[in-house]
Amino acid sequence: MPIRVLLDRVLLERRMSLTELADRVGVTVPNLSILKTGKARAVRFTTLSALCRELNCQPGDLLEYVPGPEEPFLDEEE
Repeated sequence: MPIRVLLDRVLLERRMSLTELADRVGVTVPNLSILKTGKARAVRFTTLSALCRELNCQPGDLLEYVPGPEEPFLDEEE
């Protein structure tokens, strides 16, 4: 996927654990772990907003676009 999640880097910079962030944001640790490892296929804007609020950052600090092979749109038929 051409979107890379940089949550681990921001957590390290803030010296905050995933557990602490989960408590502050109201998301389970396993769900944040899925996001942190880049295995998530989507993220809700409300979750992204809460992460930015608690980490005192912008969405661009958490997400990075990495150009690569083009992927088909989700609604395209194969």
